[in-house]
Amino acid sequence: MSSSPDSSPRALMARAVALAERGLYTTMPNPRVGCVIADAGGAVVGEGWHRRAGQPHAEIEALNDAGERARGATAYVTLEPCSHTGRTGPCATALVEAGVARVVYGMQDPNPSVAGAGLQKLRDAGIEVEGPLLEEQCRALNPGFIKRMTLGLPLVRSKSAMSLDGRTGMASGESKWVTGPAARADVQRLRARSCAIVTGVDTVRFDNPNMNVRAGDMALEAAVAEAAAVIQPLRVIVDSGLRTPAKAFILQGDAPTLVVTTERAEPARRERLEETGAEVLVLPAGGDGRVDLLALLKELAQRECNEILVESGATLSGEFLYRGHLDELIVYMAPKLLGSSARPLFELPIERMGSVLPITITEMRAVGHDWRITATTDIER
Repeated sequence: MSSSPDSSPRALMARAVALAERGLYTTMPNPRVGCVIADAGGAVVGEGWHRRAGQPHAEIEALNDAGERARGATAYVTLEPCSHTGRTGPCATALVEAGVARVVYGMQDPNPSVAGAGLQKLRDAGIEVEGPLLEEQCRALNPGFIKRMTLGLPLVRSKSAMSLDGRTGMASGESKWVTGPAARADVQRLRARSCAIVTGVDTVRFDNPNMNVRAGDMALEAAVAEAAAVIQPLRVIVDSGLRTPAKAFILQGDAPTLVVTTERAEPARRERLEETGAEVLVLPAGGDGRVDLLALLKELAQRECNEILVESGATLSGEFLYRGHLDELIVYMAPKLLGSSARPLFELPIERMGSVLPITITEMRAVGHDWRITATTDIER
């Protein structure tokens, strides 16, 4: 490999971040990690990224690429090298055995039970350790993994599509299609990076969606899209009364489906859905008699879900927002008017200006003929 035009530590870590991004759709439940190995002159001699859970970690890929050139070199890795044995061996040990002289890390392992252990193993072996470097960029690679490791909850996004007058569908429930093909391709990419897609029973009944990742609809390079579609996210239906039709599209196909209900649901309806191959999970009911959404998020975190995408109607999306469970809102705005009788973006019990829910818009950009608005919220309930 040739020397990078900029062989500074920041440039080499930036290259590691770019490598990690290649695993955006395929590493879950593991974090996205990139690694670059450079010799004393800054020339890149090896690089790699974590491609898929169960396959070699980024450091191993980079060491294999470097071979003997790793001895005496510096490894730039976006996440602290692991010190434990899972489906693969500890990367810290591999770096020691390869004779790496120095390790620069982007961020520490967010798991409080192991944070710092990999770095200490390197130091104990006499390897120089520096960092964090480009920590903000490295953290941005794995927001869901970080939240799950530190808080025991997944990162939750909601996706909504609305008209210029803030409506998501007609009063009848009809909502296909508010936005255009480019926005729908963007949603496919959001699905592909998510471990689970959460929707409500009314969306299933009115729209009958598949809620799967379709390679041909992602508007990506074919090989990337096909690799992404291999890992289908868990499809989750919030259905307190088990009203999901047994012939619904969301129950079909290879992607797993989880129907979440309460103890009040009729056993016969549960058996009917289980016969389709779906898993039915009973969770406690909240004060309104419906599924407790916080209990659902804790359950999904236990199932190693890092990022969750909520694709539902105004009622369920509004409940996630009002309860303070949304980390990010993504709204696609179409140049259309649906009229005053159409459904709102969120159903929220707000009647006074003093009760409005604040959000912060972090990005607004064109997606085809539509606009994508990304916002964050710090609402706590």
